[in-house]
Amino acid sequence: MKSIIKFNVAMSLLLLIAACGGSNELEKKKAKVEGLKAQQAEIASEIKSLEAEIAAIGDTNANANEKVKYVKLTTLTQTEFLHYIDVQGRVDGDQNNTISARAMGPVTKIYVKPGSRVTKDQLLAELDAEIVKTQIADLKTSLAFATDVFNKQKALWEKQVGTEVQYLSAKNNKESLEQKLQTLYENLDMYRIKAPFSGTVDEVFIKVGSNVAPGVPCIRVVNFNNLKAKADVAETYASQIKEGNDVMLLFPDLNNKTIKGKIDFTSRVINQMTRTFTIESELQNDADLIPNMICVFKVVDYKSPKAIVIPINTVQKNESEVYVMISEVVDGKQVAVQRNVTLGKIYNDKAEIIAGLKEGDKLIFTGYNDLNNNELIKE
Repeated sequence: MKSIIKFNVAMSLLLLIAACGGSNELEKKKAKVEGLKAQQAEIASEIKSLEAEIAAIGDTNANANEKVKYVKLTTLTQTEFLHYIDVQGRVDGDQNNTISARAMGPVTKIYVKPGSRVTKDQLLAELDAEIVKTQIADLKTSLAFATDVFNKQKALWEKQVGTEVQYLSAKNNKESLEQKLQTLYENLDMYRIKAPFSGTVDEVFIKVGSNVAPGVPCIRVVNFNNLKAKADVAETYASQIKEGNDVMLLFPDLNNKTIKGKIDFTSRVINQMTRTFTIESELQNDADLIPNMICVFKVVDYKSPKAIVIPINTVQKNESEVYVMISEVVDGKQVAVQRNVTLGKIYNDKAEIIAGLKEGDKLIFTGYNDLNNNELIKE
């Protein structure tokens, strides 16, 4: 546009000179040359500017022809890798018992309620034992008479009065009645329900007047100071789970609370019916833990302190190779490179790489699908 304006100015100048009629032919030609030179310089400048713009547009189009895929990268570092065997178990305890009566009869008294603290051998409830008490009263009367007879026979025998048979008979009768009375006292004790250990009453199943018999649950007593986690494990893992193995105990009902521990016991016998063996881990005092609560054993059967660990979904396979895609700079360009790897242990969504990757490699963990070897990428 500027060159056109200047050209018009130059032509106007020439016309003005011609109109004046005072210049000769030489002056006209000189004026024309000057005008053309000015036009030439302006056109050359505009050509140079346009060529630069064309070159820039051409480079952009050239780059656009090279397809670039956007990905996300992570730099690999060595970390600890743990492989677990997961087994569902429960919270249990040696001192978590349901107490039954040892005799048959109606309940006459209950001395505790749920939540009551009890000590070992404390009386919890009583059954109707009137028959036994009557027998004891009668036997006491007989024993008192037999004791008097024995004492008199003994005094006479010491004075050499009477026969030895009379003395021994009185002694035997007295001792026999004493043994029978002791047996009755033991029978009377069977009508009393006592705490087998110190703890807390968790549940009372009986009421005053209800009839009970041996084997019928009456009262549950638990001691929360001696809880343990217990699980039955398939015999397949018999060679992998041993006493002393590290274990993580997961409690789903406590917002996935976890407790670190060790396997304290493994049974040496396989249950023939279930084909399982028992494992146990002792639990520290914890008010949140309740007997029979679900507990998941995560037993560590493999540990690598310095491993390359990657998401399992980044591992790809074809007919003959297992590989991942990593990022490398080749000829100044960031490209995706296929790297063959050897897998180790896999747990949940993590895989251990035992060959093919090293610390510092940049793994493509997003956008790795459909990437070709040496394809341009950008993060």
